[in-house]
Amino acid sequence: MLPRKVDAVVIGSGPNGLVSAVELADAGWDVLVLEAADTFGGAVQSTESDGWISDRYSSNYPLGLASPVLRALELEQFGLRWAHAELPLAHLLDPDTSAAIHPDPKDTAASVSADHPGDGEAWLELYSAFVKIREPFLESLLTGWPPLLPAARLTRRLGSAGELVRFARFMAMPMHRMAQELFDGPRARALLAGNAFHADAPLSGSVSGTMGWLLAMLAQDVGYPVVEGGSSGLTGALRRRAERAGALFVAGTPVTGIELTANRATAVRTASGERVAVGRAVVADVSAPTLYDVLLPQASVPAGLRRDLERFEWDYPTVKVNYRLSGPIPWRSEQARVAGVVHLGGTADDLVHTSADLDTGRMPAAPFLLIGQTTKSDPTRSPAGTEAVWAYSHLPRGTADDASAEKLGDQMDRLIDRYAPGFSALVIDRDLQRPGDLLEANASLALGALGGGTAQLHQQLIFRPTIGLGSPRTYVTGLYLGSSAVHPGPGVHGACGHLAARTALRDASLLGPVTRALPTAALRRLQR
Repeated sequence: MLPRKVDAVVIGSGPNGLVSAVELADAGWDVLVLEAADTFGGAVQSTESDGWISDRYSSNYPLGLASPVLRALELEQFGLRWAHAELPLAHLLDPDTSAAIHPDPKDTAASVSADHPGDGEAWLELYSAFVKIREPFLESLLTGWPPLLPAARLTRRLGSAGELVRFARFMAMPMHRMAQELFDGPRARALLAGNAFHADAPLSGSVSGTMGWLLAMLAQDVGYPVVEGGSSGLTGALRRRAERAGALFVAGTPVTGIELTANRATAVRTASGERVAVGRAVVADVSAPTLYDVLLPQASVPAGLRRDLERFEWDYPTVKVNYRLSGPIPWRSEQARVAGVVHLGGTADDLVHTSADLDTGRMPAAPFLLIGQTTKSDPTRSPAGTEAVWAYSHLPRGTADDASAEKLGDQMDRLIDRYAPGFSALVIDRDLQRPGDLLEANASLALGALGGGTAQLHQQLIFRPTIGLGSPRTYVTGLYLGSSAVHPGPGVHGACGHLAARTALRDASLLGPVTRALPTAALRRLQR
């Protein structure tokens, strides 16, 4: 039986919901976390069977290891262990040509400068500049909205207002232009392009350069780690941290509605008919359409918000294949044989064309593959001598049918075989996750989209998830959207949940009536 009343209910137990639960419970609130599925973690879950461990959704977490939000929770004290491969990342331009990010930046520089010696020095300069601004940049991105104090520290690190303007231009650049300005040769450009493809911003469109630059620099800085023993280890550490603070967790309990009284969230209802009164806040770690189309009374949703949601855009549909292999993939590239993550998709120019295909409804002739060789990073993932590997790719935006997913999965098999002859003979078992399978397992993954909505500029910052203030606040007092549907968006970093909890705590403080009145009124005016 559920409690009759709590201070806060967190709907959903993805990493953002778990961070919200920790921070609200740390503040002394009675917190109840309700999860619709039978297991906790949302898209951070793994399964184990016969000695094989499979990350079912996300897997490699450079943002997680670097995130100031997660670092502050000291999850290593609650069982979290990171595991690294010998090489963080290899990008295959063709079966015989590759570039790699090594743990030592000088080795990375040597890799990218094989054909263009100047690119090695350019890589070292780029990484040195990143290290200089790393902490204030990550704090600006992940710890506050609007990020006034971290942005001030970032400006001081950059040195002048002129450098800040130049950095803003750098952040706005398309990946393709950024790579051309930074490097002369194909290898370094390909590393940026492959990392940019982790998001869904077209590689010739604004801010795609930011995606590629940030993930490439993090790969150089912290690697592409996995969680030792499977991604559920991160979920477990967060849950134990929240339970120590006093949070209560209940799985297998879908929330079907949020009750409002005088435009304030006052209770949640579950599928079993139970009602839990809420004294202070509801944090919804769900997709934006789920919150506004399913959980809230439809008569309460402002007309402007409803119209904006009709234009809400999901990110690319995902197709994922999980392999059990009798031995390591026989890559023709030596660097790929020891890498934890392999990008397979050609040059930066090739990936621009692939990106354009996905945005215009065409199946790419040669899809981009992101491949995780998890046993390379964590030997506990499979029996001795075997390899646990996953690969994912994307369907064109809006395409999510099973036939297209099956066709793409077959393409992925053939493409790996081309770059690693003999691969198919090693397959013991092959598990295909289609967009429909992802949605069936997690209601927030509509169309098999893993990012909570496109990461393009028109749906970021004050446009995420729709036109608003870029804040977790909603038009309902005491209701906060704390998923990747709000700024800063996709990635396992906990920032969306952190911002939701921080905003809820501020609104419930003695100064709350003052701090929330103006933004809430402005939001209601924007969305009416």
